[in-house]
Amino acid sequence: MKYYRIKEAIPTLLLLVAMFFVGRAIAGVVNETKETSGNVLQSENWGLGFGAEGAKPTGNASVQDMRQYDAYYMAESNEKTLYLTFDCGYENGNTEAILDALKKHNAPAAFFVVGHYLESAPDMVKRMVEEGHIVGNHTYHHPDMSKISDTTAFKKEMDDVKTLYKDVTGQEMAMYYRPPQGKYSTANLKMAKELGYSTFFWSLAYVDWNVDDQPSHEEAFKKLCGRVHPGAVVLLHNTSKTNGEILDELLTKWEEMGYTFASLKDLKESFDK
Repeated sequence: MKYYRIKEAIPTLLLLVAMFFVGRAIAGVVNETKETSGNVLQSENWGLGFGAEGAKPTGNASVQDMRQYDAYYMAESNEKTLYLTFDCGYENGNTEAILDALKKHNAPAAFFVVGHYLESAPDMVKRMVEEGHIVGNHTYHHPDMSKISDTTAFKKEMDDVKTLYKDVTGQEMAMYYRPPQGKYSTANLKMAKELGYSTFFWSLAYVDWNVDDQPSHEEAFKKLCGRVHPGAVVLLHNTSKTNGEILDELLTKWEEMGYTFASLKDLKESFDK
């Protein structure tokens, strides 16, 4: 009897197994479509995948796909040009050394500032401007912008920084935006573009933001020289003690590797040629 019951159950078991693998296959096709369709994901943290040393990484979306939103993270060309950027949450004594190193190497940079930075370090912002650097918008309160779906709230985060920047410098702020923590959504990118902003992510960074656990000089050079590549948009944090200490030497090493430095304005214009 047991034999016959098992025999009768075999077709059902086979059907269940078949359904399982068909389901897996469909899910795989759906996932593959999401990964290869070329669309920017609806809500995502900016991420990179690295291959061989010195090779360009892959991002959440291709360079061309991001262009439709006036968003950038890396140059298309293979010219050995680097675009230096710094996220500025607050001032803790390292920005002066960073500016000194940039000035020594005649290297333009972009500093993405939040409201607190403008309020607490206006003289440093003025120096950035006086020395020819771009000061961009990093939002007023540094929130997770991917969770803001209301255009009015999104605009206020940006406008409050713009207004304060003009109060501090007497100039209009560059319409360059970097999402805090690299958190974004397709809707955010569209809103930023509609407001007239270009959005900038990055293609080279390392864990430098934790002020209580700073990387050693050796760790920093290993990451930043090992993964440097043509057309890189480099993200560094001004709060990093390590960055303040190594930047002069780091820029020298990159120059010895054949790299030169240009501004985000040059990067944006390179896509319009």
